[in-house]
Amino acid sequence: MKILVGCEYSGIVRDAFAMRGHDAWSCDILDTESEGNHIKGNVLEYLDHNWDLAIFHPPCTHLSVSGARWFTEGKKPMKLREDALYFVKKLMEAPIERICIENPVSVISSHIREADQTINPYQFGHTEYKKTCLWLKNLPLLKETDNVLEETKKLPDNISKRIWYLGSGKGKERSKFYTGIASAMADQWGDKDKLPHILEQLDLFTKVDTC
Repeated sequence: MKILVGCEYSGIVRDAFAMRGHDAWSCDILDTESEGNHIKGNVLEYLDHNWDLAIFHPPCTHLSVSGARWFTEGKKPMKLREDALYFVKKLMEAPIERICIENPVSVISSHIREADQTINPYQFGHTEYKKTCLWLKNLPLLKETDNVLEETKKLPDNISKRIWYLGSGKGKERSKFYTGIASAMADQWGDKDKLPHILEQLDLFTKVDTC
């Protein structure tokens, strides 16, 4: 399969698919942090390159619910959030048969539509909490692979919830994707024969049952 991983410079999801024999490419305005197929540029300019599957990680800076108060209190111009939502809508409209958009709990759910699924790293072998939402087009819900919730509960907050303990200037570390989730995506979405049939005229603006 020819796979696009948009808004990714770490190469984590790209490499998970590449290791399984796919023609996988990451795309970001930044250089990739690991060797592999990478397009440096605006992902919107590469959506029509005959991809079979796309996984997008739009920047959450102006989308996350945790930062929404900066807009409601007038500390950030609303246009920043409007532009971020417009970017997400353009990704949703991409001419690609199968799409996943990944983001933390965000205003995408209230301004565009609710997510199809919410997952946590502890469902995929990582002893951490971080709610992650998935908006899916022609893809099944992601199945957990290694639930370590009980182990996670025993850890102090600065480990199990370390994301919230990161100070300012740690945006890259905070947004880094989890390898366990990336592997699950590659294993479960990387075989066309095991994926559901394409639904005609389905788009990401309409929530459907993807089970």
